[in-house]
Amino acid sequence: MIRLLLVDDQIIIRQGLKSLLESKPDFEIVGEAENGESAIAQVEVLQPDLVLMDVRMPVMDGVAATEVISQQFPAVKVLVLTTFDDDEYVSQAMQFGAKGYLLKDTPLEPLANAIRSIHQGHTQLGPGLFEKVLSPLLHSTTPKPLNSPSGLAELTPREREVLRFIAAGASNREIAQSLYITERTVKNHVTSILSRLNLRDRTQAAIFANSFLSSLKNS
Repeated sequence: MIRLLLVDDQIIIRQGLKSLLESKPDFEIVGEAENGESAIAQVEVLQPDLVLMDVRMPVMDGVAATEVISQQFPAVKVLVLTTFDDDEYVSQAMQFGAKGYLLKDTPLEPLANAIRSIHQGHTQLGPGLFEKVLSPLLHSTTPKPLNSPSGLAELTPREREVLRFIAAGASNREIAQSLYITERTVKNHVTSILSRLNLRDRTQAAIFANSFLSSLKNS
């Protein structure tokens, strides 16, 4: 059972989501919140598995709340569900720890599948949003060209293996078990990968890897 917290300043939206999601036998709505501040308080008390977070809300917006929840409650995953697909919102939400970003017009089945996928440790982006997250990387002024798979040449064979697993959404523990190495070694490889490719975090590494998946397969 996946325990969900619904966060939206419009009660009609929360009621609609609750009605739709409760039709799925593996979902349980454990609470609701009308703004980011309330969401943080609810997360502390309810400890949901996943938060469906709106962006624009009074008191505290969803991006700020996502950052706090990701830092203070790392086991709780956040899926941003909003009507806004602005580049800044998408990139900031993912930067601050969101595991997914979907628009509110997403049909029920894709939404339900995204929730399940994020619960399993994967990252989910709605149609057309991949480019918005990748955009800051493509326009980076750093010398390493992230819009070219040539950056992969700097990675060792083991680092390329680890990057493939990151692209698939595997955790450090899963990577360690698959490659028969320690989690500490995996962490060291991840740190090296981020440094070599001038990437900020694991989410950007996954986006980069999926963008050039064919290059990874052939490397």
